[in-house]
Amino acid sequence: MTELDRSARRSAAGTLVLLRVVYAFNWYNVGAVLPLIGTGLNANTGQLGIVLGAFLVGAGVFQVPAGVIAMRWGYRTTSIFALLLMGLFSLASAFSPDWVTLAALRFGAGAGAAFFFAPALGLVSSYYPAGSRGPVIGIYNAGFSVGSGIGLFAGALIGAAFGWPWALAVGGIALLVVGAVGSVVLPPIPPGDVPPDWRSAWVAGKPLLKSRNLWALALGLSGMWTAFYVAAQYFVQFASTVHPEWPIALAAGIPTVMIVTEIFGGPIGGWLAERRTDLRRMLLVWTAATAVGVLFIPFLPLLALWPLFVFLGFAEGLIFAVLYLVPTYLPEAKDQNVALAIGLINSVQLFLGSLFAILYGVIAGGPGYDLAWIFTGAICAGMLPFLFLLNAPRTGSATYLVRGPAS
Repeated sequence: MTELDRSARRSAAGTLVLLRVVYAFNWYNVGAVLPLIGTGLNANTGQLGIVLGAFLVGAGVFQVPAGVIAMRWGYRTTSIFALLLMGLFSLASAFSPDWVTLAALRFGAGAGAAFFFAPALGLVSSYYPAGSRGPVIGIYNAGFSVGSGIGLFAGALIGAAFGWPWALAVGGIALLVVGAVGSVVLPPIPPGDVPPDWRSAWVAGKPLLKSRNLWALALGLSGMWTAFYVAAQYFVQFASTVHPEWPIALAAGIPTVMIVTEIFGGPIGGWLAERRTDLRRMLLVWTAATAVGVLFIPFLPLLALWPLFVFLGFAEGLIFAVLYLVPTYLPEAKDQNVALAIGLINSVQLFLGSLFAILYGVIAGGPGYDLAWIFTGAICAGMLPFLFLLNAPRTGSATYLVRGPAS
C-alpha cells in the first residue's frame, strides 16, 4: 500500500469523490430527459425502457471482466480508462439518430461504468490503511447520491433549455475532463503481484469467484438492492396511479428525500463500521428494518411517508458503505483482487435486482401495488439468510480479522 501523508490522502479522496459525482450524473441524466428523447427519436415507452435497460446490462456484464483487467492494469489505470470510455460513449449518445443507436451507445456507457466503480474503490483501500478507510468509502458512496440528484435536476434543466442531446453531451464532456484531472491528481500505487499475462490473471481470479463470503454478500443483499431501486424508480408511478390526488411534484419529492438522506448515511455507516462492530449483524439489522419499512409504503398516509423515506435513505447509505467495506478486508480479496471481489458482488446484485424489479412491475400491473410492495419487502428480508454464510466478525480500529477459512 502506498504511504501517503494526510494532505495527499485528502486530495486523492476528494478527487475520487468528484469522479464519483460526475460518474453518477451520467447514470441519471438520460432518465431526466426521457420524454424529450421519446419525442425527438419517435420512441415509445417500451423502446425507451430498452434504452434504460441497456445501460444496466452493460454495467452488469462487465463487472467481473473489469476486476480481471484491474489485476493486470492496476486500479488507477483502469479507473481512468473507465472514465474516458464512459465519457466517449456518453458524448456519442448525444448524436444518436434513433433509439436503437442510443441503446447501443448506452450499453457502451454502462460498460465504462462497470470499469470504474470497483477499481476506484480499490484505490481507496490502497490509499487508506485498515481502520481508516470506512468513512472514506462512505463518503465515496455518498458522492453517487449527489451526482444522481444533480443528474436528475440539472439534466432536466439543460434538456428543457437546449434539448436532450445537450444533457447527454454535457455529461460526456464532464467525464472526459475529470478523467484527465484524475490522471494528473491521483497518486500512483505500486503494482503489487501483477499476473504476467491475461490467462494468469483469469486463473488467479477464479478462486475469488468461488468465495463463500462474496457470494453471501452478493445474494444476501440482492433483495436490499431491489428494495432501494424500486423505491427510487417506481414510487412516483405508484403515487400517480394509487393516489392521483397527490401533486406529482410532491410525490417526486419523497424519493428525492431518500436520495439526499443517503448522503449522510454513507459516511456515518463507514465510521460505525470501523468502531469494533460486527459487520454481519450491522447488515442484518439495517436490512431487516429496511424490509419492514418497504412493507408499510402502500399503507401509510402521505405525511408518514416522508419520515419513512428519510429513514430508508439513511439506511441505504449505511448498508452500501458497509457492503463495500467488507471486501477490502477479506483475505481472499487482498491487493489487486479488491476490484474483482466488488465486481462480482455488483454483477450478481444488478442482475438479480433488475429481475426482481421487473417482477415488481408485473405484480403491480396485475394483482396491484399493495402486493407488489409486499413482494419487494419479502424479497429484501427473504434473501438475508445468505448472510449467515459470511465470516465477518467485529472490526477493530487498526486490524480486521476474519474467522474461519475464506472459502
